Amino acid sequence: MRWDKLTTEEFAGIDRSTPVVLNIAAVEQHGPHLAIDTDVAIGGHFLDRAEERLGDRVLILPAVKVCCSEHHMEFAGTLSVRHDTFLAYVGDILESVVRHGFRNLVLFNSHGGNQAIGQVLLETFGARHRDCRIALLTWWRLAAPELEKIRESDFAGVNHACEFETSLMLAAAPDDVRTGKIGTMSYSATFDWANADMIRASRGALFRTMHAMSGGTGVVGDPSLASAEKGERITQAVVGELVKVVETLAAGA
Repeated sequence: MRWDKLTTEEFAGIDRSTPVVLNIAAVEQHGPHLAIDTDVAIGGHFLDRAEERLGDRVLILPAVKVCCSEHHMEFAGTLSVRHDTFLAYVGDILESVVRHGFRNLVLFNSHGGNQAIGQVLLETFGARHRDCRIALLTWWRLAAPELEKIRESDFAGVNHACEFETSLMLAAAPDDVRTGKIGTMSYSATFDWANADMIRASRGALFRTMHAMSGGTGVVGDPSLASAEKGERITQAVVGELVKVVETLAAGA
């Protein structure tokens, strides 16, 4: 179910234990071959598939499209908000949901720059609402073991506008992919303890802009290994895990 497609009267018939899902995404550069709404499109793609499987057992909020992308601002087209703006705005949306009686909340994240501030929101909101369950799910972490089996690239090959994101866009929105501009591996390494990709975490965190990580290309990873078939496999893995989370929250397990 879509929150914004219901009438106010129709909410009366909805079980308040139904999990409510909010996609937090980004409008930012994704190299020369992907549109700046890539994270929005990917998050929406996963939730469309989840809704197909769950039907009225899930309630999906309108996505928050512009989030925390300051580290991409060297590239034209990127939009960003401050971390405190994100906390206030997304927090207020969740407060509205809770005031209507819903108690199972899921932040479904499709942008790396939202991960840290999303965790802050999870902990601050959760502490204020002890009668609620609130979860933060970042899609590549949610299905990391399954996705590791799908990847073909070596370390750093799945990062940004990469093997995975390009595959997902080829599956979900192929007309938005500039296939003639898909490049090869791009990653500017740093200290061993700070090198990381989507699936293989670093030992420590080091702030770097996307311009620095990509050597100015806007791409971190290897999009040349992308395919629509791979995008479908990624979709099945992520949606399968998302459905499990929604079902366990609804059941109170």
